[in-house]
Amino acid sequence: MTADTTINAQGLNLTFETNDGPVHALKDVNLEIKKGEFVSFIGPSGCGKTTFLRCIAGLETPTGGEISVNGMTPDEARMARAYGYVFQAAGLYPWRTIGGNIKLPLEIMGFSKAEQNERVGRVLELVDLAGFEKKFPWQLSGGMQQRASIARALAFDADILLMDEPFGALDEIVRDHLNEQLLQLWARTEKTIGFVTHSIPEAVYLSTKIVVMSPRPGRITDVIESPLPKERPLDIRDSAAFIEIAHRVRDGLRAGHVDD
Repeated sequence: MTADTTINAQGLNLTFETNDGPVHALKDVNLEIKKGEFVSFIGPSGCGKTTFLRCIAGLETPTGGEISVNGMTPDEARMARAYGYVFQAAGLYPWRTIGGNIKLPLEIMGFSKAEQNERVGRVLELVDLAGFEKKFPWQLSGGMQQRASIARALAFDADILLMDEPFGALDEIVRDHLNEQLLQLWARTEKTIGFVTHSIPEAVYLSTKIVVMSPRPGRITDVIESPLPKERPLDIRDSAAFIEIAHRVRDGLRAGHVDD
């Protein structure tokens, strides 16, 4: 583990005990994520992508192995507010304005009203929603609601952003636009991002590192370091380098099924 290691998992295992017997969600997961990386997790449904993200966040407790976040246990990192978490659904309270939704974690943390307002204004600018703080969630499109959810996760300025398939329910045109905006946001903030997706093009377009996972029990079948430049127009998806990485991801997914 190096000085710039943000997340480190070694021999991570997680087994859920159910009425139908044990479910092996993760098996012998070894992964190092460095500061400022954009890491996507891709694999079939039920392969442990979200479970691993929840282990990083301290929302699930591994049954074996070790995991550290900023050199701390996940629970310690959670208490230190080391990360923001963006769920699949925006999860905005309909009775609160967009500004009110973003303020909620800041209110809980005890920030002053002035500091809350300053941070809300700043993160709304970051996600291109300036001027929408007095709108209610139902007045915004699905894509705008998800951007508000990202703003809420950014409001307390954590170094790590964990995103669980945040664009999966959106149509392809909106998804492409938000992918572009997310890359711009990452470039401006230099956050470390962990991103769960089912989409090969999305994983390849966004990531500096792609983690390919197998069907349950979730194992890592490949870790791909992307050679693509940081600045990525959408038409980079037509390039030979992009297509080559996409083929490798697809091969890794197939290999996981074969091994299983």
